[in-house]
Amino acid sequence: MTRGEGTVRLRPPNNTPDPRAVGWWRTQWLLVTAAPVAVLAVLGALIESARFWLWLPAAVLAVLGAACALLLPLWRFRTHRWEVTDEAVYVRTGVFRQEWRIAPMSRIQTVDTVRGPLEQLWRLASVTVTTASSRGAVTIGGLDHELAAELAERLTRITRDTPGDAT
Repeated sequence: MTRGEGTVRLRPPNNTPDPRAVGWWRTQWLLVTAAPVAVLAVLGALIESARFWLWLPAAVLAVLGAACALLLPLWRFRTHRWEVTDEAVYVRTGVFRQEWRIAPMSRIQTVDTVRGPLEQLWRLASVTVTTASSRGAVTIGGLDHELAAELAERLTRITRDTPGDAT
């Protein structure tokens, strides 16, 4: 946030996800697309009378899934941003509908790091900041796993030293 003559302006957070996050997101897209394509292809191989009507949607889904896996992770990388200051955690997410979330340090209740199997493969992690907000936790995804651990440690230290009851 920047302040000028009594006004507060929201500025984009500075940090991008790790570039390896693009590969992680692509892998997720391909895995989500591969399951229905495989089911349709196997059914088409087994049911000769319905082969065309099963293989056609499988082919269309495969092409669309590959296009999404190629393009959307790059777009996501260009739009997702995050930043941590001594006052708050700032996160901007969303490909089609962007969402800006700000979690003041005085409202933070817990800080978690998460590394699913694909994140481990790509040496990435996500940091989840839980607040008293009814909107739920703020998540910074696609971070280098060492940076995520350092960030969680820093957030824990800052929130411990920040006055407030986190409610």
